[in-house]
Amino acid sequence: MDFVKAGVEAIIEDEVTKRFLAEELPSWNLLTRTNKNYHYISLKVTILWGIGFFLRYFVFLPLRVTLLWLGVGWLIISNAAIGCLQNGPLKRWAYWHASLMSFCILARALSAVITYHNRENRAKGGGICVANHTSPIDVVMLASDNCYALIGQRQGGFLGLLQRGLARATSHIWFERCELKDRVLVTKRLKQHVEDPEKLPILIFPEGTCINNTSVMMFKKGSFDVGGTIYPVAIKYDPRFGDAFWDSSKQGYFHYLLMMMTSWAIVCDVWYLKPMTRKEGETAVKFANRVKSEIARKGGLVDLMWDGQLKRTNVKAEWKARQQEEYSRLIKLD
Repeated sequence: MDFVKAGVEAIIEDEVTKRFLAEELPSWNLLTRTNKNYHYISLKVTILWGIGFFLRYFVFLPLRVTLLWLGVGWLIISNAAIGCLQNGPLKRWAYWHASLMSFCILARALSAVITYHNRENRAKGGGICVANHTSPIDVVMLASDNCYALIGQRQGGFLGLLQRGLARATSHIWFERCELKDRVLVTKRLKQHVEDPEKLPILIFPEGTCINNTSVMMFKKGSFDVGGTIYPVAIKYDPRFGDAFWDSSKQGYFHYLLMMMTSWAIVCDVWYLKPMTRKEGETAVKFANRVKSEIARKGGLVDLMWDGQLKRTNVKAEWKARQQEEYSRLIKLD
């Protein structure tokens, strides 16, 4: 019965599953994107809902799509032109301004209202910027105020075109799928980048998946094992105007982008925390947990130890074995 009781408690108090569900508001206020289905309340509210639907889909959406293509077009053209320049201060200056302009246009395409706090703590060259991860647009929110080197898997198609354009203008780190599994190679590439103060700070989301803006889950230790200075950033979205969380297991990217561009606005706060370095004798895991705790505290998020990849994968066999050992000890005592 103790074992059954523990299982029922685990289901009721599940801390993981609810972190991958859209954050519901306590009441419907004509603004939220989480309550997407129309419910009849009264004629007055129905008229207001209809006006809101018309504005979002027939006024805001066409304007935002136009801004989106302007931003993407400027990003490709400017990076192609900057890629023809010789490496040096002029090329870095040109990329800085072109990148900020491109991402600011993309932020306007989402009607983003971003409040930056403690900007004096922004990441500097040769450092690693780490942030909690809610959505792919986290990059747009951060890159509208600072320039970063991006890291990720090499893509094909339209995303591949953007990656090649960005790589011509400055140093980004793109891996082939097979290379991402080689931890030694990834760490080596990261160290080479961090050791050069002339290169842009690397932007990394150590959770490795999107969490629903209520908590911070386990940080992968890889980026904390490289060395150098860590610049933590806390991002907190206001769900009253548009829920930025992307549930990639249920929504395609196009569907998600349509949701964002038909919201009233994307409102968020960004806190730049003081730079942090690894203490003597501190393991990469402990350092990652210390940074995670600071981000959670500043953003008003719940600090959880669970791996965010549980959204897609089953619990590891060793975790199950640990619970089985605990239960077997309980039986032996009885």
